[in-house]
Amino acid sequence: MKGLRVLLILTALLACNLQFGQETEETLSLDKGPISSQFDFIAKKSGNYRADGVRYEVVKETNLYKIRKNVLDTINAISKKTVELKSTITEHEGTIESLNKKLAETTGNLTAVTEEKDSMSFLGIQVSKASYNVMLWTMIGALLMTLLFFIYKFRKSNILTQEARTNLSELEVEYEDHRRRALEREQKISRQLQDEINKYKKQK
Repeated sequence: MKGLRVLLILTALLACNLQFGQETEETLSLDKGPISSQFDFIAKKSGNYRADGVRYEVVKETNLYKIRKNVLDTINAISKKTVELKSTITEHEGTIESLNKKLAETTGNLTAVTEEKDSMSFLGIQVSKASYNVMLWTMIGALLMTLLFFIYKFRKSNILTQEARTNLSELEVEYEDHRRRALEREQKISRQLQDEINKYKKQK
C-alpha cells in the first residue's frame, strides 16, 4: 500500500513537471531541478540490453538511491507544506469566524440604531414613527371633534339663553300689564264701594 502511494505521488510529480522534459542533457542532474528532470537524467545515463526479446534498463545503484532520497525529500517537503497550509487554513477559518461574529454584532447594532432612529418615545414606550403619527393625529382629531362639540353645545346653550331672556322680558312686560290692570280694577272697585257707602249714609 505504501509502495502504491509512492508510485502515485511519483506519477503526479512526473505529470506536473512535463514541461521540463525537453531540457538538454547538460542541464539534467540529480542535484537540482524537478523530479521529472532527475528521472530523465537517470533514463539518459542508464544502459540497456535485450534478452529474450525484452528490453531492460540498467541504472546505477548510486543514482537509484539518490533519486529515492530526492523523491522522499520532495514528499516530506510536500507533507510539510501541506501541514503549513492546513495550519494557515485553520488560522484563516478562525479569523473568518471572528469576523463573522463581529459582522453579526455590527449588524445587530445597526438594526438597533435603525429601529431607534425610526421610532419615538411615547409615554415611555418606543413606537414607530408611523404609529406615533397615527396616534398623534388621532388625538388631534379627537380633541378637534371635542372642541367642535363644545362649540356647538355653547352656541345651542347661548341660543336657549337668549330665548329664555326674551321670554322672561315678555313675561315681565305681560306681568306688569296684568298688575297694572289689576290695580286699576281694584281702584275702580274701591271707588264703587266708597260710592255705595256714601249713598247708604245719605239714606239714613
